[in-house]
Order: sequence, then C-alpha cells, then structure tokens
Amino acid sequence: MISTQAWADAQRLWDFQQMGHEPRPCSVAIGLGSHDLGVADTTVDLYERGMMPLIVFTGATSRTTRERMPRGEAEHYRERAIELGVPADAILVEPQARNTGENIRFSRALLEDRGVSVSSVLLVSKPYEERRACATARKLWPEVEWVSASTPMTLAEYVDSIRDAHLVIDMLVGAQQRLMVYPHQGFMIEQAMPQDVAAAYERLRTEGFTSRLLADNVKRA
Repeated sequence: MISTQAWADAQRLWDFQQMGHEPRPCSVAIGLGSHDLGVADTTVDLYERGMMPLIVFTGATSRTTRERMPRGEAEHYRERAIELGVPADAILVEPQARNTGENIRFSRALLEDRGVSVSSVLLVSKPYEERRACATARKLWPEVEWVSASTPMTLAEYVDSIRDAHLVIDMLVGAQQRLMVYPHQGFMIEQAMPQDVAAAYERLRTEGFTSRLLADNVKRA
C-alpha cells in the first residue's frame, strides 16, 4: 500500500517537474526518445496545431526499449508520426543519442548540418521529465529559447497508463535526484528547489522509492 503522505509527496514532485509552459510556435520541435509513444503523439498534435514546421525525433535504444523498439526510439516515433499523418519530409531522425545530453547535442548538430535556422525549440518529453530536459537543453544550447511540452495528463492518469504506481513514484524520485545532482556535474543548469519539494523527495526516499536513484559515480545526463 502507498500511504496518503506518499501520494501527496509524489504529487509535489510531479507538479515541480513540469514547467507549465504554454505551447507556442517555434522553429522546430525535438521529441525525446523513450519507451513512451505518447511523446510522438503529442509532437504530432503540436505539429497539427501549427506550432512548428519541422520535427526532430532523437533516440537510439535502451535497456527498456530494445525489445519494444528494435529499430530505435526515434525511428519508431517517426513511423508513428507518419501513421498519424505528418509528411515524411517534415521529420528528421537522430538515431544515436542514448541520454538527454546527447539528444540535445546530436539534434543540434543534425539541424546545423541541414542548414536549419533555429531560434526557438519546442522540447517534447515525458511529463515527469520536462524540467530535467529543459535544464539540460538550456545548458547545452543556451542560444535558443526553449518551450517545454508533454502529454497533458494528471499524475493519476499517468499511473493508470503505466499500471505500476510504485514504479511511477520511483521514477519521480529518480528524476528529482537528477535535478539535484546533475548541475554539479555540469550536465544542466541549476534549479531552485522549493523546501516542500526537497522535503517530499527525502520522505519518499526514506519510504523506499529508490529503484531509479543514481549510483554515486554516474557519468552522464
């Protein structure tokens, strides 16, 4: 059983990890590869709303996507977007990135190689990774303006979609730890941490929501 306090703490982390940006027209969208095809669906929705003329899907495979997405996360996202009606020539695929930093660096290199002028980017991620992705992007590509986006959903809806409440809270705690650790390792910009969020994180760690925490010697974003 997950306690009422743990659910309240998870909600604090969920709220903090989303940026609350209002989508607006940008030069390009970058959809960050993961296990979640909802990122592709949300990127398509933004494209259909006229928010950008071009999409970059970025991501290789990982331990969690190797079987579900054997052709690579970005390629499966591309296929999904085309299935939903996006023209193939409006999509670029970056198939090598294996972490968020590489997602940003490799996407930037691809766009520069194609001669695409970029002043603003719609950065599409899973809901609980908005802040981490945006902080990483602003560190690695500070010259452009970043607008965060994800599938609009509540914590309860996300738990229902994953069907594993404990895992979702583990992921929230892991994402929060990265926001605290990665700035000191040069992976992202520093984040101001509200006291209630820090307290919620510590309580959840103490209660054992720790499967997605980093080892001390982590070397990547």
